[in-house]
Amino acid sequence: MEASPAAELRSPRRPARLPQVLSPEEVLRLLRAPTGASYESLRTRIMLELLYATGVRVSELLALKAEYINLQDGWVRVLGKGSKERLIPIHERALALLRQYLELRQRRFPQPDPEVFLGRGGRCLSRFQFWRDLNALAKSAGLAGRVHPHILRHSFATHLLQGGADLRSVQEMLGHSSLATTQIYTHLEKSGLKESHRRHHPRG
Repeated sequence: MEASPAAELRSPRRPARLPQVLSPEEVLRLLRAPTGASYESLRTRIMLELLYATGVRVSELLALKAEYINLQDGWVRVLGKGSKERLIPIHERALALLRQYLELRQRRFPQPDPEVFLGRGGRCLSRFQFWRDLNALAKSAGLAGRVHPHILRHSFATHLLQGGADLRSVQEMLGHSSLATTQIYTHLEKSGLKESHRRHHPRG
């Protein structure tokens, strides 16, 4: 029996699915959604702010300890996958909110767990609780059904590239071991340019 000439052929590779992102305006609506001066409200505000300011994974955010934060120089030390360490800058707006939160946290929990973000009793906040808080805020911001913690990581990377950041810097901040993983955001950035061109060009 003769071998089939198609035996060595490979099926076409399916294109990678582009991750979902929020527009800068939608991110702003979400960041402004937590209101009030309570500990819980401030905790959620700074968590959202840090997710978008640094691009960290939600697991990395929940594992963050106070000793990993340099408030003076504006850096946060993150332990990512495979215990790989990376330093990520934090902008001043997030730093100011973080200082405010840490002061309130210390007053509320004199002997807390070492993690920065705490739930009731001074114990590390659970992932489920943060998801529940985020879903409620997304609904109040008119973004229900579209928001999950990782979407802020995707938005962070995409908006940096749209603003002119170089791919290597974004790779380092995201903690990707391969540049190819980060390159998915260049496709997002280009797709955004095409949509902008289509909507605003007089001949579009």
